[in-house]
Amino acid sequence: MRAARETVRTLLPMRLSALLLTTTVLFLSALARGEPLPEDFAAALKSFRADGAKGWAFTQTTTGRKDSLVERFEPLKADGSRWALLKKDGKVPTEDELKDYREKQTRRTTGDTAPDVTKQLDLESAERLSDDAERTVFRFKLKPGGKDDSSAAFMRATFSFHKATHTIDRVELGSTEPFSPMLTVKIEEARTTMHYTLPAGDRPSLLDKIDVKVRGRAMWLKSLDEDMTVQYSDYEYKAKPAPKQG
Repeated sequence: MRAARETVRTLLPMRLSALLLTTTVLFLSALARGEPLPEDFAAALKSFRADGAKGWAFTQTTTGRKDSLVERFEPLKADGSRWALLKKDGKVPTEDELKDYREKQTRRTTGDTAPDVTKQLDLESAERLSDDAERTVFRFKLKPGGKDDSSAAFMRATFSFHKATHTIDRVELGSTEPFSPMLTVKIEEARTTMHYTLPAGDRPSLLDKIDVKVRGRAMWLKSLDEDMTVQYSDYEYKAKPAPKQG
């Protein structure tokens, strides 16, 4: 009997240690995989459009440190003429400025203005940052967007999900540490935040504002610092005209 008790006393700590080790390994593996996304969040992420709903005309106002532009996008116009310059640096553009602008629009045919990173999301890295009655917020690692994409490893994408409307209302792309996207460029900080309106009535969720912040240098001398805000306003839905009959 005494020998049996001694055996139990010897084996018990070993079993507890093994159990603790197994639990720790499983926990760390779960962290590495990330946690599963709620079904409604996953559905919103799948249907999410970085530029908001299609078919809407809007005014885009871009303000940087040194200059500003006010542009109008009309989705039903022909390719190359969907964008129009309304103001440059707070003034009505000159003929030369309009000509230069039109020449640059030949390849700009869509209203795409916000970076769409949903295809780069590493869903297995999902990390829940917060969850309350109103919103759920998840953060993801990014997969490279191409063979030459060396920046993705240093970036994280954070999505805010509004529960009542089942929509994504905020997306942030932010660097986690300094990085060099190319040999002579050093980025100390990069952050892009996109805000979306909540749907109301027959009006869907639409892109409201983009804030961009960059801190860095090129060739160890030239500053790459930039603070830019892109504001969206005067939305109008432009349905395509019905085809003629007969």
